[in-house]
Amino acid sequence: MNVRYITVKYGLVGLLTTLALSVCHASNNQQNALEQSNLKKALYCMDILENRPDIEPSHRIDILRKECFAKLYIQHSPHVPDGRDAVLNLFAKRFKNTPEITTSVKRTASEGDLVWIHQHVKRTPEDLGRAVINIFRMQDGKFAEHWNLGQAVPEKSKNNNTMF
Repeated sequence: MNVRYITVKYGLVGLLTTLALSVCHASNNQQNALEQSNLKKALYCMDILENRPDIEPSHRIDILRKECFAKLYIQHSPHVPDGRDAVLNLFAKRFKNTPEITTSVKRTASEGDLVWIHQHVKRTPEDLGRAVINIFRMQDGKFAEHWNLGQAVPEKSKNNNTMF
């Protein structure tokens, strides 16, 4: 083979490889930015939802409706009907019935359009509470789909690791 042909051939392969890697790197940066944006928005919405008794309940619901929950919200918890209005009605009642409820975030993660939030939820300051994991699928910066698991915090544990 001709040396010039081999040089051009490998030069083109190198150029195409560099371009492909650049596109992948840009795509990864965009994905990381989206994941961080989704996580930040999810934490903001959870704070409004769980920890802001200083905001009038009807105003909290307005914020949540406009900024946090997608119109076509899908619910996987068997205790709550599908839809944004159903979950907001549930929380409107909860704001009224359990005004002392608090949630502390213990850890978070995000991947693609999914956000995980591990929380300690307490109905009152004296309550041992529940360990809860919420998983949200985000769409356009809003909760579009939700799964969750919860477990009561026991008085005594068979290990010293805590649930958090």
